[in-house]
Amino acid sequence: MGNTNSVKNHYENASRTGVFTLKAANIKEFPRQLLQLSTSIRSVDLSNNKIKELPGFIGEFSSLKNLVFQSNLLTYLPKEIASLTKLETLSLGNNRLMSIPDDLSTGRLSSLRSVDLSGNLLDTFPMAFVGLKALETLDLSRNKITSIPDGVQTLQVLELNLNQNQISTVSKHIASCKRLKVLRLEENCLSLDSIPQELLTSSPVSLLAIDGNQFKLKQFQELPGHDVYLERFTATKKKMI
Repeated sequence: MGNTNSVKNHYENASRTGVFTLKAANIKEFPRQLLQLSTSIRSVDLSNNKIKELPGFIGEFSSLKNLVFQSNLLTYLPKEIASLTKLETLSLGNNRLMSIPDDLSTGRLSSLRSVDLSGNLLDTFPMAFVGLKALETLDLSRNKITSIPDGVQTLQVLELNLNQNQISTVSKHIASCKRLKVLRLEENCLSLDSIPQELLTSSPVSLLAIDGNQFKLKQFQELPGHDVYLERFTATKKKMI
């Protein structure tokens, strides 16, 4: 399980602070003794270890706000994560996840604000996050996603990062995401025809990042509706000055 003494020392600290952090310690399993702190622990960070599985009992961590598992060997998520009603941050970048359980869309993750799934093996857009009302940022960069599908119109995020995927089709439903301000689609497989006109003319998106696709920036600027998008972009930029 890795360095037993290190786990013990960090466990004792977590029992006092509610925060368990143990990075790059060659840990291969989720420390089961943390279950004894399931009602009090608020943050778990086990980044840069060799953990292959997140146990089902993670659902018993009723006070958990931050779950960070960057750079491990996770291949799936247990459906019990949906029970974490106080979870605000879910950080699972650089693992081996191929899908996200639909159970997460039950609405119980009502506090979730930030999700990082960058650098995984997802090939479809994870619809489980659509409809979560508190969600502000969703990072899906560096996966193998091929499309933004119909049904995403209730996605509540302010920023959606899909850089470095394999996206060739974008549903016009993305234009109906009422809170979406930043959409990142750099280094994908998009053609000009793949960009819905509604995304330019009638969406709230004020930053659309599209470099590294199958067209030049000048061609994008000549699309019908680009002038409407540019007005939003310019207005937002002025507010930041």
